Amino acid sequence: MRITVTRTGGFAGITRRATLETQGRPDAEELAALARSALAEGRGEMHMVVPDGFVYEVEADGDKGHFADPRLTEAQSALVRKVLKEGT
Repeated sequence: MRITVTRTGGFAGITRRATLETQGRPDAEELAALARSALAEGRGEMHMVVPDGFVYEVEADGDKGHFADPRLTEAQSALVRKVLKEGT
């Protein structure tokens, strides 16, 4: 599974994007499950964005979701942190 996170907004308004390929990773199943959970929790209307908050677009194998600070679920927060930290 290929997971891409794009983070926009924040105080400086800088866009950051990272992609993480799960194939061949020992935690591939865990990451795929985390991505599915985060995307499922993000269905429907996006919440209002707070001033200087981040907005995230997450795409995993053609499925796309949008999340906004400070209303990230635990799965969304964990996925965003992991992909932005370890992705390229």
